[in-house]
Amino acid sequence: MQVYKFGGASIKDADAIKNVVSIITQHPSGNLLVVISAMGKTTNALELVAKAFYQNKNEEAIALFTQIKNDHNAIALQLLVTALATTQLRLNDLYTEVEWLLHDKPVRTYNYYYDQIVSIGELLSSTLVSAYCSEMGINNTWHDIRDSLRTNNTFRAADVDIAFTTEKVKALQQSVFCNNRVVLTQGFIGCTQENETTTLGREGSDYTAALLSQLLGANSLTIWKDVAGVLNADPKIITNAQLIPQLNYAEIIEMAYYGAQVIHPKTIKPLHNAAIPMYVKCFNNPKLTGTLINNLPSINLPSIIVHQYNQVLITIRTADYSFINGAATTSINHLLIQCNILPTLTQLGALAMSICVHDDEEKINQFTSLLAALFEVSITRNLLLITIRHHNKVNINVLINTKNCLLQQITPTTYQGLLAQ
Repeated sequence: MQVYKFGGASIKDADAIKNVVSIITQHPSGNLLVVISAMGKTTNALELVAKAFYQNKNEEAIALFTQIKNDHNAIALQLLVTALATTQLRLNDLYTEVEWLLHDKPVRTYNYYYDQIVSIGELLSSTLVSAYCSEMGINNTWHDIRDSLRTNNTFRAADVDIAFTTEKVKALQQSVFCNNRVVLTQGFIGCTQENETTTLGREGSDYTAALLSQLLGANSLTIWKDVAGVLNADPKIITNAQLIPQLNYAEIIEMAYYGAQVIHPKTIKPLHNAAIPMYVKCFNNPKLTGTLINNLPSINLPSIIVHQYNQVLITIRTADYSFINGAATTSINHLLIQCNILPTLTQLGALAMSICVHDDEEKINQFTSLLAALFEVSITRNLLLITIRHHNKVNINVLINTKNCLLQQITPTTYQGLLAQ
């Protein structure tokens, strides 16, 4: 048993889907579970639908969703002949899941509607990939992951009910894989006990693939990306970024924690628990060896550089010049959890606490309004956070403009600098 996960860039159009199916056909004998993300920029487009709907702009939301429908229908026409009619029926059923909602008025939270609307992206894309597999003679089953992956009702950041999900996945393994070598399903999404769709957070498809790998006892997980493997920096920012052939679980978790976009932060734990190796490979050139992630020590690592744009610095001060003591910091941390905010950098002084976070306006407004009852709060936006793992003086001097540095922290292994742009 092996697990493949394909992200949005790998299935962005009809030609890309053909390439993905070509990779699936090259898989050696044995069962294969394929986890699919939404196509290209579909998630971003669906987010606009959700926002328009929640703002009571129903006509705009319907128009935006119609464009998404047209895009997927066009790709179906490009890919399919014999499987076209049945696929169009399935797509129409999925469209209906969103359309009945868009004609209504919002009466619940934005996060709830976000999950009901945005989750459709993975269902549509996996339907198209499964249909093209069938078109090319690959016996496969399309599985709605919502039937197996149970979560709580923390919409947009749902936690998985491991016990229930384990039971369902084991049943899937015993039934579906008996008759099909290839099963296609979705990442990123799940379902509550009340049959309401949830999402696991942006880029949650990696976590889905890792969790399913653990529960199925897979020999390996391969995540297919548009790069040669795990690089030590974003090649769009640092042109001489270099491939890292091997990393251990601990190092990749550190990279994910500090914002590297290669692997979702939750992905490694299930793999580590089951000692499952993960490969990061290039879908544009499957023959490249890529990067192997396992539990062996990583040696001679280069400096690993992570750029995070659109950061916000929130400075929290006591109003009466009392210390930011244990009780105050505990209150602040509770509010961070309540607002589902994960700081990217935190620094504590005598009278103030500085927190750097991603610029999510809704979450920040909620957090700062709660803080304002207890503290003086100031906000600085449009910042850049640079993290350097295994830093040295040379790359710090090259990357960091000290005149624009608002905050910095340094440990023997990690440097972080928050810069005004």
